[in-house]
Amino acid sequence: MKKILSVVLVLTMVLACGAVAFADGKLVGYTCMDGTNPFFVALEGSIREVVEANGDTLVSLDPQNSNETQIAQIEDLISRGVEALFVNPVDKDGIIAALDEVKAAGIPMFGFDTEVADLSYLVTYAGSDNYNAGYVCGVDLCEKLPDGGPIIVLDSPTMQSVVDRTDGFLAAIEGKGFEVVAQIDSMGNQEQGNLNGTDALTAHPDAVCIFGGNDPTALGAYAAAEAAGSKALIYGVDGSPDIKALISEGKVTGSGAQSPMTIGKTIAELYYQWLAGETVEERYPIETFMINSDNIADFFDAENPGNWQ
Repeated sequence: MKKILSVVLVLTMVLACGAVAFADGKLVGYTCMDGTNPFFVALEGSIREVVEANGDTLVSLDPQNSNETQIAQIEDLISRGVEALFVNPVDKDGIIAALDEVKAAGIPMFGFDTEVADLSYLVTYAGSDNYNAGYVCGVDLCEKLPDGGPIIVLDSPTMQSVVDRTDGFLAAIEGKGFEVVAQIDSMGNQEQGNLNGTDALTAHPDAVCIFGGNDPTALGAYAAAEAAGSKALIYGVDGSPDIKALISEGKVTGSGAQSPMTIGKTIAELYYQWLAGETVEERYPIETFMINSDNIADFFDAENPGNWQ
């Protein structure tokens, strides 16, 4: 009878919580801005691999780029009893209310890829050198179009990673004859990148370049440029398999590349180092670099196109 009751109790926990920690393991939470973005799919997989290798359970929730949903999901993770939280904000400022609740619950937080507005909430943060990821795109543009010209920027002001990339890009092209004729919040997704890219090209058909704050935005911009018959150079940031395929075909100009697997593995390992009592630094920047037609062969294999670098 006791055995039956135990089984019922476990099943009840699974139904109520959606996940249950291993017998002697911890329940760890994960939230990112957009779980459908291939970048975050790869990154979550790397975190999950480390967490499960340590005998623990990762509960991942996807707010689908909604700050309100992310706050509600974080509150849900608190109620589930997670013992740590890996966090990537939809809105660097908007998420603070939820982080206050996590802090009050005594749950340590580990940031990745995009900073929250106040890093003091986090034990540590691991993310790409986003400023440089945008900067290398700007440098490449200046080399390819030394005479300058009108450009379109599709950014995302609520995402600190995209803000940093845009700042780096604009710094690289400053004083080089380029004029930003449109700068539009594209929310980091492909559909909005396509809609905004279409509108911007309609208003500015002579644009010589579109910079997307991430690869999904750039993919949307590419589709918009193709439909408009525009010859604008297209840049993104991520180094995703889809963008690399288009770079290899000469359809997209380049991407400021980063490695989601390295970010995921790094922040997960930092959690376990901290858990073991080791000292960790406040932040861990991860290298970014340019992928373009000059070096695409080093990073893209047509026979295995789904690989991140």
